[in-house]
Amino acid sequence: MEVVKKNQEYISEMNKIKMERWIQMHFQMKERETAMQISRARELFYWLASFYAVSTVGLIGRFRTTKRPGTLAPIVPLSFVVAYYADLAYGTKIHRIQAEAEMIMHNEPELLEWPSGLPTVSEIDSARLDIDDKIRLHPHQL
Repeated sequence: MEVVKKNQEYISEMNKIKMERWIQMHFQMKERETAMQISRARELFYWLASFYAVSTVGLIGRFRTTKRPGTLAPIVPLSFVVAYYADLAYGTKIHRIQAEAEMIMHNEPELLEWPSGLPTVSEIDSARLDIDDKIRLHPHQL
């Protein structure tokens, strides 16, 4: 009886360690995905800022020759786009997005529900069997 109890404790401890590792692995994967999103935003910001600078110089030059104020109009929306990506890449936008996500999770959990609820094991197995049947009946259509 003592051996069985020790085995159960050992299995329970191993399951706990396995779950902690799984959680840590997924946390690290999410960190890496977030780092990639931020770096992607920074790279896009570099391109947009360069385009903005060149366009602004060109528009100002064009304004000097034509003296038409409408020539400078594209600077306004471009300023908003560059400001948005600057905030996303180097500002506090990520923190505001996280705060909004936490607010949604706490105050509006109904928005997070999946259509038709969570998939059941029987639905997953049924879909898997349907795919197996299609492959078996039509192997040339892969």
